[in-house]
Amino acid sequence: MSLIVQKFGGSSVADAESIKRVAKRIVETRKAGNEVVVAVSAMGDTTDELLDLAHEVAPIPAPREMDMLLSAGERISMALLAMAIESLGHDARSFTGSQAGMITDARHGAARIVDVTPVRLREALDEGAIVIVAGFQGFNRDTKDITTLGRGGSDTTAVALAAALNADVCEIYTDVDGIFSADPRLVPKAQKIDRITSEEMLELAANGAKVLYIRAVEYARRHGVTLHVRSSFNNNEGTIVYNPTESETAVEEPLIAGVATDLSEAKITVVGVPDIPGKAAQIFTIVAKTGANIDMIVQNVSAASTGLTDISFTLPKSEGQLVLTALRAEQEDSGFKALQYDDQIGKLALVGAGMRTNAGVSAKLFTALYEAGINIEMISTSEIRISVVTRADTINDALRVVHTAFGLDAENEAVVHAGTGR
Repeated sequence: MSLIVQKFGGSSVADAESIKRVAKRIVETRKAGNEVVVAVSAMGDTTDELLDLAHEVAPIPAPREMDMLLSAGERISMALLAMAIESLGHDARSFTGSQAGMITDARHGAARIVDVTPVRLREALDEGAIVIVAGFQGFNRDTKDITTLGRGGSDTTAVALAAALNADVCEIYTDVDGIFSADPRLVPKAQKIDRITSEEMLELAANGAKVLYIRAVEYARRHGVTLHVRSSFNNNEGTIVYNPTESETAVEEPLIAGVATDLSEAKITVVGVPDIPGKAAQIFTIVAKTGANIDMIVQNVSAASTGLTDISFTLPKSEGQLVLTALRAEQEDSGFKALQYDDQIGKLALVGAGMRTNAGVSAKLFTALYEAGINIEMISTSEIRISVVTRADTINDALRVVHTAFGLDAENEAVVHAGTGR
């Protein structure tokens, strides 16, 4: 008997009919002789509606109460799903994150999992029940408060349960048929990837691919959990995300796994920085104190006549104003001349393990962008990734020309069932 963890997102349980369809799929998995644990998200747009409601009653809702409110969404869907399974003649038991043993730190809104103690889940499985767990939420032992895990929390819940229960596979159900070479909403002829390494998936997730959240991929990689990303609207085989063994890494990997884009970042340029040792450290120490997450960094060659240089870096738009305020407060001490802020940028990332052993990838990428008339503003690389920053209004064109240039276009258009990617 295999133990399978399944995760269903908001679009998969958006209404009563969807919940009944998901219940039938879960029961089919149980009838095939498997133990089944399910992590479920809130129905449809429930979380967004609760957020809007909170801000209507309080301009700045208390973080503790916000977690209490938002955790209600998953509790509704888990109970309804358990009821639907019961109506099909199978024993099902629903558990909140705290009942499931999802122990987190005390940070409200973006808690990190520190331990998973699924004692009650194991007992329910041993008694033959299908287990339904509310995703996105946990419990802090010190404060005794409910916490939520932030973006991608239900994916992370599913992976954490799979690791703790030593599951054979963690199935992530969404509204597309798997992981594609690009977002099929932006590139209709994106092709489905049958297998992808966790290393490549980490790079794609970190650079804007929304089908899996980076925290879930990181957790799966760290704990050796195999992921199977597939559609909740059909029985097609999806995409396996795996941790390759030594023998598998010896086999030649495909040159390019996929292309991802991200419009959530902004660029700050620190103009006129004295080109002397310690100034870059001083600037980024100021940035670090804000807690901002820096992505790409470029420092220009200093002008011989002035001895000054410019330093540009990208970061989430949501953190831009905070960092600008902190830098302005330290401008006199740091000695730079001015700050420039640009939130109309887009990032494109080309990812593939085959880059390690193939020359000419950069040349092909830059040539494709040049021929399309798209200017590159920043470049960053890793062993299996090349990222470029360009204008936000050209990023979709850039995505399509690069996808075509590397021969990733499929013959037929991809099917997107519900239109959200979750």
